[in-house]
Amino acid sequence: MGGSRSVQVIAVVAAVVVVAGVVFAYFQRPNNTDSAQTTDTGLRCGTTVCQTIVGKSVGNDLVELLGGTGGGRIRVTGESGPFIFEMTIAESGAKINDDSLLCQEAPTSVCLVRGADGDAVYGEVLIRKGGTWSRAQAAYLSSAGYLGLHDVNEDGTADIVAVQRACDGLCNDAFVQVFSALGPDVGCTTSAPARDQLPGWPAPAPKMSQIRPCADS
Repeated sequence: MGGSRSVQVIAVVAAVVVVAGVVFAYFQRPNNTDSAQTTDTGLRCGTTVCQTIVGKSVGNDLVELLGGTGGGRIRVTGESGPFIFEMTIAESGAKINDDSLLCQEAPTSVCLVRGADGDAVYGEVLIRKGGTWSRAQAAYLSSAGYLGLHDVNEDGTADIVAVQRACDGLCNDAFVQVFSALGPDVGCTTSAPARDQLPGWPAPAPKMSQIRPCADS
């Protein structure tokens, strides 16, 4: 009988130690809105195991960029349920880092994934509407080094803002091109002699009054 009680006491002590260890690990975990370079052994990105590059909270969801050699994924977890998308710009050679994810929460939330390859910046967009995440059909390109989010047309949903060269490397002129995440182009600004003279540079945020139809539309 005494031996049995000793075994029970040891088992209880071991259980307490395990629980204490779990609680300690929980409070030591990194903030999930600033995840960086953690390994996810359940997914592969290109030819290697995925690593979390950056994550941002959008309401009760967590959007993460996962990267590896030759590929990447975009993972969403949380209230809206799990979603995993291929990161097409990573496959195109764009460099993904902790500045590659921009998100704006709204009734229709928008996340822009962007990456540079030389002077060009490539982008793809995820949209959360009605509790479901989907990929915008369009791919985005800036030829002059900037892709960002700003609600230019003031409809409550972030637009994609791209800075473009006004000529093929023969001048410094640049203009802002604005795309709706939900539809066609919003429009363009007039050209400026240099991109740092565009409204709001280095994060251009033109007003709708500064937008006109794009020259090629």
